[in-house]
Amino acid sequence: MPPSSEPETALHLIATPIGNLGDITGRAIECLRGVGRLYAEDTRHSRKLLAHLGIARPLLPCHEHNEQALAREICQYLRNGTSCGFISDAGTPAISDPGFRLVRHCRREGLPVVSLPGACALTSALSVSGLPTDRFHFFGFLPPRKSARLRVFEEQHTSESTLVFYESTHRIEKFLGDAEVVFGAERVVSLARELTKQHETVLTGPLHEVRSAFSRGSSKGEFVVMIAKEGYCL
Repeated sequence: MPPSSEPETALHLIATPIGNLGDITGRAIECLRGVGRLYAEDTRHSRKLLAHLGIARPLLPCHEHNEQALAREICQYLRNGTSCGFISDAGTPAISDPGFRLVRHCRREGLPVVSLPGACALTSALSVSGLPTDRFHFFGFLPPRKSARLRVFEEQHTSESTLVFYESTHRIEKFLGDAEVVFGAERVVSLARELTKQHETVLTGPLHEVRSAFSRGSSKGEFVVMIAKEGYCL
């Protein structure tokens, strides 16, 4: 297909699929084709998405180690009239992913930032969890140390919000064990894994039951863990 005309001069935060590549939006595809410069958290990873979409164009790396320095460069391109796009590895940029520093710098410089909404593990998991979504507190990834994890749990033990965490394959079992120690075996939780992918799994129930079911299944993939407020029953 022919390239699209360049979008408005702004930093475009382009949400990309968290698993199923069919979840890309038409607006995102047009922006991926049309922005003057396209930055990616991991160019090797994002090239696979572009290849799937039939888009052949340069990708520039922008990750946690160079984001601060690149923010100044991107602002200069915007001032010169060149639109810029940014994609993280999956989901919505700046949500537990790089992008925050870019946005902050653009805002400080009075330069426009545009959101192209789409996939996000946080909202996808909440929507299918069966837990209250009218009020939630998102923590992203907790520090890896057990003491830090326990401290957060203890501080949030009586929270009136649904608590939402991201966790990795390597720490999920320790996370659930520490959660049961602090919140108790009957606290209602929901554990979402591999959302939108072939092996998508969502387990919701008392913490001890979810832990037991999880231990019999696979621990591969990225996890979203949601903990209901005290006293909540399914």
